Amino acid sequence: MGNSAGTSREMAIPASVFESLRTELASAAGTLQTVRALHHAGYHAGVEAAASMNHEAGGDAFALSEAGFWSSLSDFFAKRGWGTLEHTAVHQAIGVLHTGDWAEARRDADDREATCSFSTGYLSGMLSQLAGAPVAVLEVSCRSRGDAACHFAFGSETAVHDLYGKLLDGADMASALDAL
Repeated sequence: MGNSAGTSREMAIPASVFESLRTELASAAGTLQTVRALHHAGYHAGVEAAASMNHEAGGDAFALSEAGFWSSLSDFFAKRGWGTLEHTAVHQAIGVLHTGDWAEARRDADDREATCSFSTGYLSGMLSQLAGAPVAVLEVSCRSRGDAACHFAFGSETAVHDLYGKLLDGADMASALDAL
């Protein structure tokens, strides 16, 4: 149910809820099902949150300059406690959002895998809704895994799928992007 401004109702919850959800879901359903469930839930939440982002950007987020759009997106997340995002165009088919303070990641964790599954889905849903076309998102580095920052690569489903395949084959990010 939206409010009179056409934006979604929002509420604040502690960032630790992500760890609790991940732990409880993994215990009940396993790791792969947990990642899928959090990603899907995040996607649907991101689709709904796009109306708030669009409203805060003056009604048409994509009418902003490129720098204005990415600044508005970072402001949207920062004022809600998620963290700050910085955009880099690393390839004609792939962009990357960088963050050193993302709420879903925990610096003190020692996970083997990236843990920002909800955020990955959320970003995909929001960007897809705002763009009016599917935007896939892949977390390529994660503070919970010991990386210095979280990096979310995004682009078309085909480009992100190809990037993921190259990373799985052992390529580093720069080599994977060169091979696209």
